[in-house]
This record gives sequence, structure tokens and C-alpha cells, in this order.
Amino acid sequence: MSEKSRAGGAAKTAAKPRRPRTPSAFLKLVMAVSGVFLLLYVVLHMIGNLKIFFGSESIDHYAAWLRTILEPALPYGGMLWIVRVVLLVSVIAHIWSATVLALRAKRARPIKYAGGSYKVKGSYAARTMRWGGVIIVLFVIYHLLDLTAGTLNPNGVHLQAYDNLAADFTLHRWYVTLFYVLSVVALGFHVQHGIFSGIQTLGWSSNSRERTIKTVATVFAVVLTLGFVSVPLAVTFGVV
Repeated sequence: MSEKSRAGGAAKTAAKPRRPRTPSAFLKLVMAVSGVFLLLYVVLHMIGNLKIFFGSESIDHYAAWLRTILEPALPYGGMLWIVRVVLLVSVIAHIWSATVLALRAKRARPIKYAGGSYKVKGSYAARTMRWGGVIIVLFVIYHLLDLTAGTLNPNGVHLQAYDNLAADFTLHRWYVTLFYVLSVVALGFHVQHGIFSGIQTLGWSSNSRERTIKTVATVFAVVLTLGFVSVPLAVTFGVV
């Protein structure tokens, strides 16, 4: 074999793309399943928050009850810590799979458009999915420091859920309410697109049902968003 032939064969071998270590289909499945766990928690969390409309005793009792689930089979707060661990694993898996898929999609785009940017197709929710995810992560960190640890809360007393919320969303702390509302809106877009993508990933979608699935996802996201923002807005404007 000539040097030219060997060089040509080597070039073809070098040009052959490497197969990803983790299949994209598996990453999409991880993102969908972890998203289901996170979505379930978000829904339950919203329902719990709405207890503020039934008075301080109702939501404070709910906060205490969360720590006594399955007692005495589990120690005080045991179930809550199990939920926290599952959520942490789900968040890590969700971010990991989403990041890897995003990087692969970026490398797969061979041509840049004018101005050096890529044209992204899809809905507004799809185009803002990554930024929305960043906003949600930052909000969760703040939320934990504020209403879970009490570090950033003006009241910050353990198990005084009503008083903590009342102190957090006062009118003179309007910026906290605004940040909360904007973060929940970002969550709504994320959920709307996530439900639609997750159903496709799990193979439950079809061309005939696409419009119905989009409508259901949108309605679900709107209800979730309104449920969450109703609490800070009600506190800020003196409804509760």
C-alpha cells in the first residue's frame, strides 16, 4: 500500500466521529423521569402553600405535620429528609442530562448565522428553557435560605410558616415579591415545555395528539403559576 493510500485511510479514521459515551436517548429519559419527580414535588408544594388562605393555624399545622409523616416508623423529620435526598438526586440528574444534551446540540450545529449566533427554532418556552433553568436554580437557593433555613427572612422562626411568609412579602419588600413572581413565571414556561418534551420522550405523543398535549401542558403550567404567585401577591396586598 502506498504512503498516499495509508494517509487517506488514516484521515478517514480520524474524521470518524466518536460515539457518545452516554446515549442521548438515555439522557432524555433521565431528564424526563427526574422532571416527573420534581414536578410532583412542585405541585404538592403549591397545594401546601395555598393553606395560607385558610389562616395561620392551617399552614403552621401543615408545616409541623410534614415533619411527623410516618412516625414512629420514621424518626421526626425522617420522611422530609428522604424527600430532600430524592429531590437533590433528581435536580442533579436533571441538570446533568440537560447540560450534556445542550452541549451536544450546540456541537451538532455546523453553520452559524449572521452575527455569529445560531437560530433556534421552537416556542418561546423552548428558546428560554436554559435561561429559565438558571433562574429557577438561583431562586431555589434563595428560597431555601429564606423560607427553609430562615437566614434571609425578617422573621425566620422555625415552623412559623405564616409569620415568615407575612414578614417576607410585605409591601416595603416589594422586590422580594417581584423576584418570586418572575421566578415562578420562569418555572411556568419551564414546566410547559418540559411536560410536552417529557411526553414525547416517553413515547406517549403522536401527531394527532400534539395539539391536545400542548394545550394540557399550557393549562397545567398556567394553573401552577397562578397557584404559586397568588401567595406572595395576597400577602403583599393585604388579602391574607
